[in-house]
Amino acid sequence: MAHGYEHGRLDLPFVGISTFGKRPYVEDWNSINADAAILGAPFDFGTQWRSGARFGPRGIREASTLFSFGHSGAYDHEDDITYLPGDVKIVDIGDADIVHTDSVKSHANIEAGVRAILKAKALPVVIGGDHSINIPCVNAFYDQGDIHILQIDAHLDFVDERHGVRIGHGNPMRRAAEKSHVTGLTQVGIRNVSSTAKEGYADARNMGSSIISVRQARAIGTTGVIDHIPENARLYITIDIDAFCPSIAPGTGTPSHGGFLYYEVLEIMQAVASRHEIAGIDLVEVAPDYDPTGSTSILAAQLLLNTLGFVFHAKGR
Repeated sequence: MAHGYEHGRLDLPFVGISTFGKRPYVEDWNSINADAAILGAPFDFGTQWRSGARFGPRGIREASTLFSFGHSGAYDHEDDITYLPGDVKIVDIGDADIVHTDSVKSHANIEAGVRAILKAKALPVVIGGDHSINIPCVNAFYDQGDIHILQIDAHLDFVDERHGVRIGHGNPMRRAAEKSHVTGLTQVGIRNVSSTAKEGYADARNMGSSIISVRQARAIGTTGVIDHIPENARLYITIDIDAFCPSIAPGTGTPSHGGFLYYEVLEIMQAVASRHEIAGIDLVEVAPDYDPTGSTSILAAQLLLNTLGFVFHAKGR
């Protein structure tokens, strides 16, 4: 028989081209037909210390192939649910074009990718890149109705301006809070010495933010955390991988000890997906070269896939 494929290809995780979860690649952004679309944003010109998050999309895509066994969804025996069954269509539309040293043009290209996904009525899932890529992602929602930002992060990212810089990775939550379509922020995991000065914390609270540290989140539990989110809010979720303890996520530019463990964030994702409409997701600051084990990229891929499972299960899929 041709090629020995009596029953089709086995297509093991290490075989083939690394799209996200080995899902179909869609090159033409005018032909997106999916429930969710993955966009890479390999941009790290906004970093203030260690660069390398430009390789995050590649690293996370490669890691995500680990979770590509079979095509009939993923069964969770604790929940007794098969997540992401075959009728949930996820595609990978590749990367936004990044123009070296040109943050404005690169951000515009990222925004265009998110706009293409929204035009197709799909859920945008953006893989960074440094956290500044959240700025064009949030900008893309300007005519999509109100959104509330749920940020999972070690750092507040609420700097207004520093030496003229307004769109680096210390600025995205400030830029989001300024948008008329952003109704508020819930900032979870914020801890230790931050890149945002005391005045930035006061500004964040004055502009509608709830700020919760890891220790506070543990004290109040998952329900206590999500009770800070206004009822009936449409959520845009932004996850910085440095929200996690660097013992499990060392592959990032600004690691901060004292971070979350996997299930703490996963349970927040499951809870908000069951209670709120999720309008968009980004996951940022994975810099694979700082983690030779690949665990950081695997964590990011696993978290995203499980979160997508929760989102579509809440929709009855």
